[in-house]
Order: sequence, then structure tokens, then C-alpha cells
Amino acid sequence: MKKTIYALATVMMIVACGGSGEQSLEALIAEGNLESLRAEKTKIAGKQKELESNIKLLDSVIAVKSGEENLPLVTTLMATPEKFDHFLELQGNVKTKQNVLIYPEMSGTLQKVYVKEGNKVRKGQLLATIDDGGVGSQLAQLKTQAALAQTTFERQKRLWDQKIGSEIQYLQAKSNYEAAESAVNQAKSQLDKSSIRAPFTGIIDDVIKDQGTVVAPGVGSEVFRIVNLSDMYVEVDVPENYLSGVQEGKEAKVFFPVLRDTVVSTIRQTGNFINPGNRAFRVEISVPNKNGHIKPNLTAKVSLNDYTNESAILIPQGIISENAEGQQYVYVAEKMSEDKATANRRIIETGLAQGRMVEVLSGVAEGELLIEEGARSIKEGQNVKILN
Repeated sequence: MKKTIYALATVMMIVACGGSGEQSLEALIAEGNLESLRAEKTKIAGKQKELESNIKLLDSVIAVKSGEENLPLVTTLMATPEKFDHFLELQGNVKTKQNVLIYPEMSGTLQKVYVKEGNKVRKGQLLATIDDGGVGSQLAQLKTQAALAQTTFERQKRLWDQKIGSEIQYLQAKSNYEAAESAVNQAKSQLDKSSIRAPFTGIIDDVIKDQGTVVAPGVGSEVFRIVNLSDMYVEVDVPENYLSGVQEGKEAKVFFPVLRDTVVSTIRQTGNFINPGNRAFRVEISVPNKNGHIKPNLTAKVSLNDYTNESAILIPQGIISENAEGQQYVYVAEKMSEDKATANRRIIETGLAQGRMVEVLSGVAEGELLIEEGARSIKEGQNVKILN
């Protein structure tokens, strides 16, 4: 060691002083002899290599003396409890309960259509009328007959109250009046069927039959399609093994790939029936549709919260290894000083994973330092140097 230090000092003095009895570098440059300059360069390069070799030797000796030789470099993270939400990833479709086809209730010619596609309508608003086939005229006649029957009944009642006339005359007048009123109401009901009205507030999505078309009740005679986009929901089938975790009121995230938009909502309803075909139950998630871009049958990717731990210890999956017995383990850093530690192997039990993080159920305690970077290249009981 002393010889090495002495050699290094000697070389440095030679370089600094230009060597005893030798021509100085400045003199060689001033002389300008190319061969001499090249020879001097070769000599200095040799001295430089010797210096570098000596420096490496000194580094190795210093490492041995300080005990830092060949220590693996690692980083650590502290095991800290935090809230852990696990989400089940599924695919669903957008639906609305207010998406219906409107059929006529009576046969006849579509006399007048009052709306166009895209029109917003109110509940009960008149959409179209059908030729009533004389029901209106019949109603007017029945109203006249009912008015006469009412007058006859009222007069007969006054006489009966004065004990004038027979009871049978009173009862007959009352019966005629009630029958006339019933006939009027029946005709009104029939006439109302000639008017097609909106069953709820929404948008006319399609006008299926044109004005002048002959329509009749039944399949194939749809006149309008009306949709309400304000009460939308996503329907998804959830496997039965998640029955206990997926409950009404839990958080749900809905992503629409086409719209590139995510909506955070809650589960509003869970089904009470397991479909024997796919062993799944149905779940509904309400979806706000403020801008109206969400349409029925739109595909959605749904994330349902099926598990929550308020104080879970989460670690990256990349630091977990597995032994020959199939047990999972991590390395815990037992500190010897500020930046030195011993790596101890710890068998762990893991739970659910979300992204790159996994929940540790047992084997790691709060506050312990887990080796992160460098965990794959160390061994049990090995000393390591902590970078962080």
C-alpha cells in the first residue's frame, strides 16, 4: 500500500514538473519538432494509464477498509396502511325504461301528424289524430239524449220528493239517465282513442307512419318512437360469485369508449334472480346524461366496487417472488445504519390486486421497510446499501 501511494505521488510530481533533466513541454512546442511532440504524447499517455490503474487500486483498498465492497444497491418503501378499493371490470349496455313505440288504439286513416323527428314533447301532448269514423257525431247525439234523460230524471225526482207519481216512474227515469251517461262516457273513451298522445316527456326519435296511412291496433302499425334520454342507466350481468360484494349503493365507474368519457355513479339496483344460462345476476347503474350524448344501446366499460379495506397495506406486484413450495415472499430491510441494512426474507399472504398494487393480508407489519428496486438480485441475510 505504501509503495502504491509513493508511486502515485512520484508520477504526479513528474507530470507537474515535466521531469528532471528533460526538455519541458513548452520548449518542445516552441521547437515544433513533430517527432518529438509525438514521442512526448506517447510518454504522457503511458503515465495517464498508470495513474488510472493506481486510482482503481486505491478505490478497492478504500472499499475493503470501509466495509462497503460489493454491497448491492437497493431502494425501499415503507409499509403504510391506506384505503383500498377493488373494482370488478365488466362490459354493459346503456338503456332507458322510457324508450317505447307508440301504437294506435283504433283503426282508421292517420288524419293529421303534428310532430316531426327530433321534436321535444310533453307528457299528454297531442301527436297525431286518426279519422274517428263518425264517433264524434255519435257522441254529439248521445249527449243530446243524455241531456233529455237528465231533465226527465230531475223532474221526476222533484215529483217523487213531493210524493207525486209512482216509484217505478222515478226509478225508470233514473235508469234511463244513468244509461245515457254511460253511453256518453263510452263514446268519449272511443273518441279519445282517435288522438295519439305522448305517454311521457321526451323526444320523438322516429315518425314511422306518414299522414294519410291507414293504421290499426297491433304489431306492424307503430306510429312513433319516443325516447327520454334524461333517465339513462347501464345494465350489466355480474357473475354469481360476486353476489356478496356487488351491492346497491356501491361506487361504479362507467367509461364510454366512443365518447372517451367516464362517469362516476352508484349501483341503483341489483337483480334477485340468477340467470341459469350464464350464472349471472343483473345490475343497473344510473348514468346522468346532462349533455344528451349518451344514447340507448351505447357500449360501456363498467368498474364495480366489490371490495373495500379502509386500512390495507399495498405493495407493488413487481417486488413479490415465489419459492419452490409456491409461497410468495418479499425482502424486508433491517437497518444497521442510516444507509445500510440486512435483507430478510418474509413469507406473505396476498389478497386482491388493482393495477400494479396488491393487498398484503399477512407477513408485513406497518412501518416496515420493504426492498423495492434490487429485490430480485439479493439473497437472504445479505447486506445492502439503501439509496433512498
